Formats: sequence, structure tokens, C-alpha cells
Amino acid sequence: MKNKILTPEEKFKRMVRIKTIRSFSVFFLLIAAAFGIYQWIINQPKTDDAYAPLRKGMDINAKVFARGYNNPSLAKEFPKSIATHRVRVNGKYGLTSALDTSQWRLKIIRFSSLTPLPSDTITISLQEIRKLPKTEVVFNFKCIEGWSQITWWGGVRFSDFAKKYSIGTRSNQVPDSKNHPEDIVNYCGLSTPDGEYYVGIDMPSMMHPQTILCYEMNGQPLPENQGAPLRLIIPVKYGIKHIKRIGTIFFSDTQPPDYWALQGYDYFAGL
Repeated sequence: MKNKILTPEEKFKRMVRIKTIRSFSVFFLLIAAAFGIYQWIINQPKTDDAYAPLRKGMDINAKVFARGYNNPSLAKEFPKSIATHRVRVNGKYGLTSALDTSQWRLKIIRFSSLTPLPSDTITISLQEIRKLPKTEVVFNFKCIEGWSQITWWGGVRFSDFAKKYSIGTRSNQVPDSKNHPEDIVNYCGLSTPDGEYYVGIDMPSMMHPQTILCYEMNGQPLPENQGAPLRLIIPVKYGIKHIKRIGTIFFSDTQPPDYWALQGYDYFAGL
């Protein structure tokens, strides 16, 4: 039997039919593959409340982002005139218990590879912190919930604070990233006085020139719901790292515990 000669219209319909079948076949194969990968992931053990493959992926991302901080750029800043006067509160963890701010002292645990000794700990008042050169930053505060605001904060650069009190290094000498980069520790840990909230941050981000220990908002003393008497403002990170009501700061060469990382979020949380 001779092959039927197709008209141009029939050829076109045949081509469309073949491509449609192929497209749907590929689509269902991808759906099946995605479902298979999903099933494989959820059957893997968890690390810090995240499935091991996801945590490994986030750790790889963190290493890639961290390499960019060898020569970090500044977060975009804005004029004070456009800063919002109604600053949103991104979480109340660590703020629920009563605190006598007049008796508050910041506890600093110097770096120690062993269990810290009493001599490794110093306490600093807000009055002492306010004596250091003041720095202000107006930037776009970004929350992982999806909102952002132009906000205005004032305080002391963490890098200036670290130099003043010779903290953040293995030798407990004045940190100098230019002359002794190998002496600076890898991480900084911060927690609220009640220990309810805590973060771990890489030292390059802590020493960033826009990272401040903040005691003012919109030119006024920091409100209680924004972390009075002292909070962290770190424009190169999402809001989950901007810990309020800081009680203790310590240093480590290994990653300190981080509240949201233990819930399965990205540890680095960089922008």
C-alpha cells in the first residue's frame, strides 16, 4: 500500500500532535523526578532541623558568599529625611522578661580555646560604650518575612569597639585585619541576657564598617521593643541576625549556636 500523501495542513497537525505528546511526556517525567528527589530528601537525617542535603547546600552557599567578604562593599545608604518613623519590630525573642536597664552590663567573653576563666570575661556599661566615636547608618532593613524599610540607627562601630577592648582575636590583642588577619577568630556569638535568642555571625561581617552596636533609633534612645539598651545593626545581613537586647558577646573558631539556623534557616543569612 502506498503511503498516503499528507496535505500541508495534515502535516502541521501531525507535527503539533507529536510535539504535544513529547512535551507532556517530559513534563510528567520531570514531575516524577522532582517527587522522587523530594521523597529522597525527606528520608535523609536532619542536621540542625534541616534535612542533611538542604543543610549541605546552604553551607556551600555560605562559603561562596563568605569569599566575597575579603573586600566587602558597603550597603547602600540613604538620607535621614526618608527614614521611616514607624519602624517595624522583627521579632520579640529575648525581650519578654523584665530588664532593669540601669543595671544592665554587656558581658564580653574573650576568645579562649579552653573553658573561659574569670579573667577572660569583662563587663562594660552603656555609658562606656557611648564614649566611643558614634556612627550612624541609614539603610534598607530587610526581613526574611519579605518586607523592608529605610531605617536610621546610631551607635558605635563594632570594629572600633573590638579595637578599644582588644577582643575578637586569638591572642586577645588589638585586632588588625591588615597586619594580622590570621589572628582574628572565625565567628562571633551574641545572646540576650535571658539566653532566649542567640545568633552566630562570621567575623568579616562583624568587622564590616557598617556593623554597629546600636543604642539609638531615629536620633533617640533605643526603645525597649527595638532592643534597648543595646542591639546589633548589621546591614549586610537579614533581620534575623540583628539581635536585640544584647547581653553577652563571645568569640569562637567554630560556628556558635544560632536560633534560626537551628530551625532550619540559612546560617550565613547574607544579602
